[in-house]
Parts: sequence; structure tokens; C-alpha cells
Amino acid sequence: MSKVDFRKELKLFYQPKATEIGVVDVPAMNFLMVDGAGDPNHSAAYADAVSALFAVSYALKFRVKKGERGIDYGVMPLEGLWWAEDITKFNVTDRTNWRWTMMIMQPDFITPDMVQDAIAETRKKKSLGALETLRFESFNEGRAAQLLHVGPFSEEGPNIRRLHDFIARHGQLSGKHHEIYLSDIARAAPEKWKTIIRQPMTIRETP
Repeated sequence: MSKVDFRKELKLFYQPKATEIGVVDVPAMNFLMVDGAGDPNHSAAYADAVSALFAVSYALKFRVKKGERGIDYGVMPLEGLWWAEDITKFNVTDRTNWRWTMMIMQPDFITPDMVQDAIAETRKKKSLGALETLRFESFNEGRAAQLLHVGPFSEEGPNIRRLHDFIARHGQLSGKHHEIYLSDIARAAPEKWKTIIRQPMTIRETP
């Protein structure tokens, strides 16, 4: 049985450095997604969405492993797109007005039919409201700047400003604030949490 480590295969997008900001052109990839709103720290809907995403992702993993393909692969990390309808109210301290899309990348051999089967299988085992709104679609982020943040989420502010300042020097922000959560926060100490902070951007054209 073959085993695939997509974090290594997609190293450019899932293993950035903490010491320097990198600019990447992120290709279209397929994701399981759930939308929501509000502070994730005080939202039952957020917890339900995350549970649904991982439950279906693991159901897909085991279907592929046991099926004709016989491929074993690690489930990819949780990712989040964050924004506010009023951008002036988007800040890292007050998350009341945040909107979010939580998502997990899926290998390109995963099909819509496989996803529907995995959702149905998961529904039989778990009562998760987010299963009804979970979707499978392609996301093409394009050019973005990114870096690795090590530490609690509450201390991301300086690195977000660092990223935004870098973009301001080379172009302008576009798209939604994107975070990729590499650590199991239930097991790792907060000071060791690793989070990729990514921001889509456009490059300023030289006259």
C-alpha cells in the first residue's frame, strides 16, 4: 500500500518559515468547507463545523485506504478564512463581527460522489448539524504572502502587522485573511502552537 504525505508534497504552501515572509502562488485545490459567523471561542456552530470537517475527512481517508486505490494519506490540517463585512471591524482582539469559512484540503482523487457517500456514512454515526451545509469545492487563492507564527493565537497581532506591512511595500491586500492550523491545540502547549498566516495580495506594477 502506498502512503502519501501531502504536507511534504505541498511543502511550499504548508511549511513556510517563521524567520521570513514568503510569496507564493497557491494553485486551485479542493476543500471541504463550512461557513459561519461569530467569535469561534464562544460558538457552538464553530465547534460543530470543525467536528464535521474532520469526521468527513477521516471517513474519506479510510474509504480510499480500504478501496481499490489502496492509498494511505494523512488528513490535512484545519484551515480558516476570516473576514468582516465591515473591514474596519476586523481585528484580532474583538471577534464578534467575524465571518469565517473553515475548511480542510482534499487530495485531487477525491470526487463529489465520494464526499456525499462519506457525509452519509458520518451522518449515521454522529449528529452534526454542519453536515447539512458542508460543501466540496475548488478554491483558487492565487498569489499570497505568508509566514509561520509560533505561539498562541492571541499573540498573532505583530506577525499579522508584519505581513500587512510587507504587502503594503510591494502591492496591496486582496482576498481574505487565511490561517492554517498545524498543531493539535489539545495536546501541544500554547507557546508551541504553529499557525501559518497567509494573506492574498496583488503585486504593484512597475511604471
